[in-house]
Amino acid sequence: MNVMTPKFGMGASVLRKEDDAFITGRGRYTDDIAPDGALFGYVLRSPVAKGSFSITSVETAREAEGVHLVLTGADLAHLGDLVSPAMQKQPDGSRAPTRDIPILCRDRVQHVGDAIAFIVAETREQAQDAAELIEVDFDPGDAAADTRTALGADSPLVWPELGSNRAFQYQLGDKALTEKAFAEAERTTKIAFLNNRLVCNYMEPRSAIGEWVEAENRFVLTAGSQGVHGIQGFVCRSMKIEPAQLRVVTPDVGGGFGPKSFVYREYPLVLEAAKRLGRPVKWTGDRTEHFLEDAQGRDNWVEAEMAMDSEGRFLGLRIDLTANIGAYCHQFGPFIPWMGATMSTGVYDIKALDVLVTGVYTNTVPVDAYRGAGRPEAAFLIEKLVDACARDMKLSPDEIRARNFIRPEQFPYGTPTGRNYDVGEFEGHMRQAMERADWAGFDERLKKSAAGGKIRGIGMATYIEACAFAGSEPAKVRLEEDGSVTIFIGTQSNGQGHATAYAQFVADKLNTDVSRINLRQGDTDELAKGGGTGGSRSIPLGGVSAARAGEDLAAKMRKIAADELEAAEADIELAGGEAVVVGTDRKVTFSDIARAANSAEDVTGLGEFVQEEATYPNGTHICEVEIDPDTGMLEIARYTIVDDFGATVNPLLLAGQVHGGVVQGLGQALTEETVFSEDGQLVTASFMDYSMPRADLTPFIDFETRNVPSTTNAMGIKGAGEAGTIGAAPAAINAVTDALNRAFGIGHIEMPATPMRIWQTIQDHRAA
Repeated sequence: MNVMTPKFGMGASVLRKEDDAFITGRGRYTDDIAPDGALFGYVLRSPVAKGSFSITSVETAREAEGVHLVLTGADLAHLGDLVSPAMQKQPDGSRAPTRDIPILCRDRVQHVGDAIAFIVAETREQAQDAAELIEVDFDPGDAAADTRTALGADSPLVWPELGSNRAFQYQLGDKALTEKAFAEAERTTKIAFLNNRLVCNYMEPRSAIGEWVEAENRFVLTAGSQGVHGIQGFVCRSMKIEPAQLRVVTPDVGGGFGPKSFVYREYPLVLEAAKRLGRPVKWTGDRTEHFLEDAQGRDNWVEAEMAMDSEGRFLGLRIDLTANIGAYCHQFGPFIPWMGATMSTGVYDIKALDVLVTGVYTNTVPVDAYRGAGRPEAAFLIEKLVDACARDMKLSPDEIRARNFIRPEQFPYGTPTGRNYDVGEFEGHMRQAMERADWAGFDERLKKSAAGGKIRGIGMATYIEACAFAGSEPAKVRLEEDGSVTIFIGTQSNGQGHATAYAQFVADKLNTDVSRINLRQGDTDELAKGGGTGGSRSIPLGGVSAARAGEDLAAKMRKIAADELEAAEADIELAGGEAVVVGTDRKVTFSDIARAANSAEDVTGLGEFVQEEATYPNGTHICEVEIDPDTGMLEIARYTIVDDFGATVNPLLLAGQVHGGVVQGLGQALTEETVFSEDGQLVTASFMDYSMPRADLTPFIDFETRNVPSTTNAMGIKGAGEAGTIGAAPAAINAVTDALNRAFGIGHIEMPATPMRIWQTIQDHRAA
């Protein structure tokens, strides 16, 4: 018998299994779930950014039609605050005190949208109406809302008892060695800029359902997340209960990008209310609440300086970064700027580095991880600075990079911050990207633009990031009685295509069709532990574990089949849903094997890959823009990427991840701007004011890989989920700056480079 191997394994362009349900409206998100007897919650939020308050009456609200419960901070003394465990050590070895998030504010508010009361009624509309009946007296104070001035002598204090708005200070590198490098330098280049704040704006706003199961003496929380086990741990700490007392379930999730990793105050609130009332309680946020409550991203003020020799070789790098963490220490907020700082030197051989990171409190929405989480900020800084160095040294962008890249023979390479890069061929993908982008033909295109009254620029960013950090993500694979296979794993798909990718790993081992392999995620009852989705870890860690679980199951299935067919295990081959004795027509189906098993353990495979070091994907993005100087209108004429992801699991899924990441990066670079007024009001609190990237901004993306297998990952895979975002913003801004510099000698523009900002920058230059 001739057995054919299906083409569904590693490297195959398998179409997404999950899309049929999504495009036919059969996706099941948290807000689609309606438990019998459910009540609905609404959060009363602060209209002021800073001040003390007192609730003078809730009686009218409690007596309003349909209202079952009104909770204030005074009612929740038995619950703990949402505590951040992410504070890193300061230069003196201490860890700064945190300012944690109360479930409901008790006597003061710290940003517009801070939670004051929780109202539960028969309908959301009734709860919202009742919220307006709660009498609250505010004594507003002056707010601190600006990153750059938060430490100024005249800045109002967010937390007066601290005596300063400084939240923490970190130092990385070697200050003395860096001072020596600058003293010996022939030339230095300085830049200063704001890495603008972003609002995540996933497609699906957050929602949560709380239930109290009296018979089991435990809670059930249903919420969109990036991993149920992480949510379980943080909620349990706030509720002061054991993990066995809380089941967390996550159905389909419409986008995560970091902020859905976190626990928000609504999760303990729906659980507390459900237990008090003996009925399920559901809360669904709207888009405005997302702007006012969900963790935001980026927001750093940066001053950086490079020391160079006479040939433009980098000798030392000095960075002073002020990171806005908002009003409170959000879950991982204090960790994000530290992690970004560890990637400060990028792809360059820079021996001397001195980075000072100062976190500041402001009366704004807290800041935490957003796609890339510190690494996009680091890549933008170094790639913007390298372009500025090239202009100062009269070198081309590629030439200065080529002179300073870490060379292949230098790997493994230890950076001044302790990162350990395993492999890389940076000039290789830069040259390949330049060729694909027709860098050599740019001058001709520039002339054509000039003939039409336009200006044109081309920019590159050669990035590296750390992701898929050390750790593991165990997987379980079970053969079912109908011959299908179920994968259980503790990551959580937010749109990445996990059901397809994991199925490919297992299909490769069982030699079966991916359509016969199903994925189970998002239930703490089904898996004892899981690391969740974040940091581009799911496929490098979870995929390898799934493959190993598939191998384990395949071995067990061959053993059972050998017993059933009275053959040697070595003669059994799995193919197309059957176990076959090689060279014969004797076979049993996967269903037969499942029924022949003595126990579920006999047809359950386990796998866990423990990775000791992060992976370091890298690549080159090249962006080419054409600008109308009279209006500031910009068109992205070309966009080219050559990436190194070590190994490709599914080219279609990979391209989708990269394309989506690029659009998010372009959004930061060209359209998205979060604006707070001086008194802390969020001016850009809706899509009328906050400009998301749209299809007319997005070009065709020419994407290919030039993979160098990772030596830290068992299958050579490097994480890919965040890479597009990391490379896009610096490539786009370098292109815009190149256009402005060629035409007007302008060497800097802040993000986002909107048409208005481009036009105003040109006008200011002409006036000067």
